[in-house]
Amino acid sequence: MRELRYLFALLVGSKRKYVDPSRAVEILKDAFKSNDSQQQDVSEFTHKLLDWLEDAFQIKAEEERDGEKPKNPMVELFYGRFLAVGVLEGKKFENTEMFGQYPLQVNGFKDLHECLEAAMIEGEIESLHSENSAKSGQEHWFTELPPVLTFELSRFEFNQALGRPEKIHNKLEFPPILYLDRYMHKNREITRIKRDEIKRLKEYLTVLQQRLERYLSYGSGPKRFPLVDVLQYALEFASSKPVCTSPVDDLGASAPASGTLPAQTLPSTIEQQGPSSSDVPSTSPVQRSVIHKPFTQSRIPPDLPMHPAPRHITEEELSVLEGCLHRWRTEVENDTRDLQESISRIHRTIELMYSDKTMVQVPYRLHAVLVHEGQANAGHYWAYIYDHHQNRWMKYNDISVTKSTWEELERDSFGGYRNASAYCLMYINDKEQYLIQEEFNKETGQILVGMDTLPSDLRDYVKEDNKRFEKELEEWDAELAQKAQQEKLLSQIPRAPAPSPAPVQAGEPEYLEQPSRSDLSKHLKEDSVQAINKALAEQEDRGPEAIMDTSSDNAPAQPAPNQRVVEVAIPDVGTFVIESEEGGYDDEVMLTPNMQGIIMAIGKARNVYDRCGPEAGFFKAIKLEYTRLLKLAQEDPPPECDYRLRHAIVYFIQNQAPKKIIERTLLEQFGDHNLSFDERCRNIMKVAQAKLEMIKPDEVNMEEYERWHQDYRNFRETTMFLMVGLEFFQKKSYMEALLYLIYAYQNNKELLSKGPYRGHDEELISHYRRECLLKLNEHAAALFESGDDQEVNNGLIIMNELIVPCLPLLLVDEMEEKDIVAVEDMRNRWCSYLGQEMEPNLQEKLTDFLPKLLDCSTEIKGFNDPPKLPSYSTHELCERYARIMLSLSRTPADGR
Repeated sequence: MRELRYLFALLVGSKRKYVDPSRAVEILKDAFKSNDSQQQDVSEFTHKLLDWLEDAFQIKAEEERDGEKPKNPMVELFYGRFLAVGVLEGKKFENTEMFGQYPLQVNGFKDLHECLEAAMIEGEIESLHSENSAKSGQEHWFTELPPVLTFELSRFEFNQALGRPEKIHNKLEFPPILYLDRYMHKNREITRIKRDEIKRLKEYLTVLQQRLERYLSYGSGPKRFPLVDVLQYALEFASSKPVCTSPVDDLGASAPASGTLPAQTLPSTIEQQGPSSSDVPSTSPVQRSVIHKPFTQSRIPPDLPMHPAPRHITEEELSVLEGCLHRWRTEVENDTRDLQESISRIHRTIELMYSDKTMVQVPYRLHAVLVHEGQANAGHYWAYIYDHHQNRWMKYNDISVTKSTWEELERDSFGGYRNASAYCLMYINDKEQYLIQEEFNKETGQILVGMDTLPSDLRDYVKEDNKRFEKELEEWDAELAQKAQQEKLLSQIPRAPAPSPAPVQAGEPEYLEQPSRSDLSKHLKEDSVQAINKALAEQEDRGPEAIMDTSSDNAPAQPAPNQRVVEVAIPDVGTFVIESEEGGYDDEVMLTPNMQGIIMAIGKARNVYDRCGPEAGFFKAIKLEYTRLLKLAQEDPPPECDYRLRHAIVYFIQNQAPKKIIERTLLEQFGDHNLSFDERCRNIMKVAQAKLEMIKPDEVNMEEYERWHQDYRNFRETTMFLMVGLEFFQKKSYMEALLYLIYAYQNNKELLSKGPYRGHDEELISHYRRECLLKLNEHAAALFESGDDQEVNNGLIIMNELIVPCLPLLLVDEMEEKDIVAVEDMRNRWCSYLGQEMEPNLQEKLTDFLPKLLDCSTEIKGFNDPPKLPSYSTHELCERYARIMLSLSRTPADGR
């Protein structure tokens, strides 16, 4: 009892994220352990807990009583009374009984009132209203309802055929407000009258539904149709254009003159014509055997009617028949409508039978719902509790307490969804406000909240626990600070310089290739309006092939001694002879789509450069490149040709990045030092670098700039996770593929939360992640079925380390119906073993494992660190991504 007090006190005032109930639970387990040490079912455990608490309070009450009858709060809160009135072997009886949890059967009922009606009446009750009947039966009438009324829903039954318990997943609705007037002893007379009236209405309703069914399912054979449709079809047949020949004759007439009817049609034709001249020996020439021509003989002749039609019908016959069919169809439609309206009225009358004022005086409000998900032998429990002060539902799921809604409660509690359903309902008397009202300080009149509501001993206990928690936090912070200091000291240890002379900064995005040069002179002026106007007025220059082949008069001078000459072939651009300072040229950079586009733009701006100088050439080139990237951003390419991977600016444009971010990124690309391979590119590069240095700090928000580029780096990383995961999947390496696809999905979801074009197709990643899990589940189940200890352990390792941690990822998004179905398939596969005979050690392992699998908590558990990604150049990444996406399009996956 003391541990329970401490536990509930900590729930009220603890500063911890969650309270560990282990000490109280261990005591309860020891107290409730049965002789055969079998696990208690939750209903039995609840019964014993209430009984134990009642005994504990009774002992305390008797110790403190002062000549008065002791009051037991458990009895006053949770226990009520009912009167059992009935007949047993012709003798009437009345008994008053006390109840705590009121048991209700679920199977065969659609809502809580139907369950209650069945529970309040047992056996034949006609004898209760007559003197001579010897039938047995009884009625229950509540004489005293508890403030907290608990209904125990029986959702388990024993399957005699299979020899095991099974869970009932049927849907059972229950209302947020339950009126119990019809079950009260004081209302028994009016309730009996209403029950008789409802019984009469239901009998009449059954007759009407049977009559309606005859109209909706007409016919005497196995196939039945609505009668109104049958009459309509008959009317359409009679109204069709008459034909004078049989359909077989039509086919014969349309056949070639030298041919005959197919052999299988001859008998039916002879039978129709009867004895004729066919008995006389034929004098016609010997006929050739029929050659079957499937593409010509099966062709429908153009004059064959689309639908069957009567051969002969007079205008008078048609007029009479049409009149009759029209009249009969109208009569049937009216009869059907009258029956449907009568059935609706009776349903409405039954629904409103207990809605008069005298029968809505005992309201009980739903306060808590206890839910079980799983099968009869294993599962997971959680609860919904209504917060009356905040007027909202809260979901209590292990250490997670979250806001919820009535819609979520309905879905998880009514049944028929994800094997989850309510097994216990707690209603509170809506007129007993003391159950939910706030407590006040008797002296000050202020509202008591939190620890102020606790007795002094419990308040001191909670304060001590909070102090211990604060000390734990301080020790944790100190440990983290010490680790951070150690890492800082390690980072300050000088390292030998890297052998590569390329001035690439660590962590610099590959698509920006190199940072801007900081030692560039600022002598270039920005006032070049005339040159820009000339550049914009230029006609479109020649294509890139002509540009690359053109021999310029301004040929570059011979390379200096400290320079090297390199011939480089760039895809889609051409072959270049490049001058570069020793070690200053990066061939990987030259192969990127960014650099290809910039070189082509500079080549196209050559005429402007020659006539108006470097700055005009720069403006022309940057305008051409931006126009090209804008056009790419507006296209809708197939998945294997994703321009966002080739160009960061396409990604920025599609996601509506600020103009300043796009401009600076483009300037960074034109200012890349790798463009110094000839005089024209080198001069344009210097103009771009000068423009970068002239940008004032307040013109571009560098934090926002870095955020956009970090998002793009995340996009590329997500692409790599997806690409590698799909490659492993196609190799059937599902364990390796799963981790990559998990991180691809999680990263992609975070990207898509910022915009629809920030990531990849979510359904694609979800599908292959789901397929990985299903295939691994099948593999683990096959290992378990083998019975070999080593393989069984390997199968359970796959489940515990790969499958189970992933299930919350599939359940967290309720809109992903396919993911939820997949989880149910995996769970059902393992639950199917419960009824099978197996070795005791396998049964023990299965019993230990199933609760983890059936835990439907959506709390994301920790995973291993993300798998290490290889380093890909943009060119290689685009090629591999295109290859894997093309292979997927050639072999479409099920469900995609």
